[in-house]
Amino acid sequence: MGKKQTKLVVIGGGTGLSTLLRGLKHHPFDITAIVTVADDGGSSGRLRDDYDIPPPGDVRNVIAALSDIEPLVEQMFQYRFSASEDLRGHSLGNLMLTALTDITGDFSHAISEMGKVLKVHGRVIPAANKKITLHAVLDDGSIIEGESKIPTATKRINRVFLVPENVQPLPEAIRAILRADYILIGPGSLYTSIIPNLLVKEIGEAVVKAKGRKIYVCNLMTQKGETISYSAGDHVTAIHKHVGHDFIDSILVNDEELPNPVKELYKEERAEPVTFDVAKLESMGLEVIKRDIATIRPDGTVRHNATNVAEWLVDYADIYHQKVRGPIIET
Repeated sequence: MGKKQTKLVVIGGGTGLSTLLRGLKHHPFDITAIVTVADDGGSSGRLRDDYDIPPPGDVRNVIAALSDIEPLVEQMFQYRFSASEDLRGHSLGNLMLTALTDITGDFSHAISEMGKVLKVHGRVIPAANKKITLHAVLDDGSIIEGESKIPTATKRINRVFLVPENVQPLPEAIRAILRADYILIGPGSLYTSIIPNLLVKEIGEAVVKAKGRKIYVCNLMTQKGETISYSAGDHVTAIHKHVGHDFIDSILVNDEELPNPVKELYKEERAEPVTFDVAKLESMGLEVIKRDIATIRPDGTVRHNATNVAEWLVDYADIYHQKVRGPIIET
């Protein structure tokens, strides 16, 4: 008998999800990444409209993050054309996923085949296998259509919704959620990367129903057009509101004060560090976990420290399983 891999589902999109996965893949997790397909801007948006397929961009970044290939091959996969008028803005990986989808007739099958080629650790599953459009309803009742336009909102977002609303998830996404020991939600843009996954009705229902521990990896900074002045509690409230149930068990927040020059840089973008209203979070029934999980890049941008988050989760899983479930043993 030996120790079984911990089943981990990570739900999100954007740079937050791919950053996190780069750290998690180095540990003994059985990883399933469920990735948003709400993007409609840039290369992804053009290919989405030209080929009537889900946008490949977020999926491409996740595949690259989970891959085990030579750095030069990953650099080629992520390469973005600039000189050609026809190809300008497209990344090679987006074109490869589009070509495979056109050849196989199925986006999720194309992702699976690309994963084999690039030696992906785990599974990458789109939240939906068809094209969808994200809409936002603002506080004044006006509606913005399109994921890429939502961050330009000048009024507070009341809610977001998908068209079509009855989009079906892939069965393997539901199976992974229901079998997971841990479900990580985020980090990423709240209304355009995280919530769209949970708006796929059966995915939201499966997350609520799942017995695995549900952990929200809270954003480090607020975001212009989406979460200005949002506290950690506001992020959780928005997620619960869209799913229709309070389901998050724990929240991981940054425990280190960011330096003033970084705050000043973000202030120019109308963004600031997310405030962690611990009393409110605990009153909502959440376990609040504070760790040093932020890293500052040379350009002053703040990102989650993938290594620190992954190492925390390894320790957390060991302690939690011993305390609640006993050791995980392969029979």
